[in-house]
Amino acid sequence: MTNHTPTLSSRDLENELLALLAIPSPAGFTDNIVHHVCHRLEALHVEYELTRRGAVRASLPAGKADCPYRALSAHLDTLGAQVRCLKDNGRLGLKAIGHWSARFAEGARATVFTDDTSFRGTILPALASGHIFNEEIDRQATGWDHLELRVDLPLASRRELLDAGFRVGDIVAIDPQPEVLESGYFVARHLDDKAGVAALLCALAGLQRAGQALDVGCHFLFSISEEVGSGASALVQDQVAELVAIDNGTLGPGQNTSEFGVTIGMADQAGPFDYHLTHHLLDLCRQYDIRHERDVFRYYRCDAASALEAGNDVRTALVAFGLDASHGYERLHLDSLLAMTTLLCRYATSPLCVARDRRPRGGLSGFPEVFHGDAGYDRDLLHHGR
Repeated sequence: MTNHTPTLSSRDLENELLALLAIPSPAGFTDNIVHHVCHRLEALHVEYELTRRGAVRASLPAGKADCPYRALSAHLDTLGAQVRCLKDNGRLGLKAIGHWSARFAEGARATVFTDDTSFRGTILPALASGHIFNEEIDRQATGWDHLELRVDLPLASRRELLDAGFRVGDIVAIDPQPEVLESGYFVARHLDDKAGVAALLCALAGLQRAGQALDVGCHFLFSISEEVGSGASALVQDQVAELVAIDNGTLGPGQNTSEFGVTIGMADQAGPFDYHLTHHLLDLCRQYDIRHERDVFRYYRCDAASALEAGNDVRTALVAFGLDASHGYERLHLDSLLAMTTLLCRYATSPLCVARDRRPRGGLSGFPEVFHGDAGYDRDLLHHGR
């Protein structure tokens, strides 16, 4: 195989993302988007396999035999809602799928998937009309218990809801409402993490077009339950030495995420990411002049945490696109997504960050150190307790 730099474009990312957003995929309702991703992999002539529930593991092998793998992971599932109760007024009570504020649900157009079909509707506060409730609208409480879904059918009672086929537990998908602007901004719901999936698919397509010879085999993982906690736990195998999660970086006060470049996560609420792998990614950004920042996320976890909690001995890191108003009406800039995709390609063709990791276990030889010059700890004090 020849070794060329993959050609990437923001238009490819835009088209990939629009296709993904068109498929409803709240956690627990991801089968259709799994079919879409698998068809994309087949078109790229990439081998893949599915878990029982539909998480996808695609693979590009290394040019040499008996090499370990690294993995890149993005999640197909999104936020959504579920029918909690059928109300006497002919409307549906809801609970959230994933962690998102009811403030962002108010006014959303949505689709309810019953056992046999689907219906359209709108999520509204219990007091919805100013012409009826006047200032009470502004005084009502905010929360999922104070919302209801108005179905676009002539329904006025619980019995009519039942007769129409609605049941407790029905899945509710929130409209993405995508809008692409000439400024390069992309606004929609569910950019977390369909933008990451689009980047992963475009990176894979770029590597295939370029005929990249990989020093280390690479798994491309598409998880289906990150928003509800289990994430990539079922996808990481023992031969995987490094796992890089792909997700959003939060823009806002107290954060250092880049709106127009890629962000390397140094830690999330599960703790620090692997020192050597994060610095390997930072080195690649510097080497290839990829615009970047580093950040620490306080109220956030990603696929990497679930992989570690499942008992995998793997170095983990996080690369992120900049996202404003995460879990709400989200906005990213395509320059950020393109920078992240470029880094994914550079990372996939780089060597392991620690050469010793070609073996799952071994002695001290080759194990890295993190002491730097004279500014490190006094090793005598460390060793002898003085």
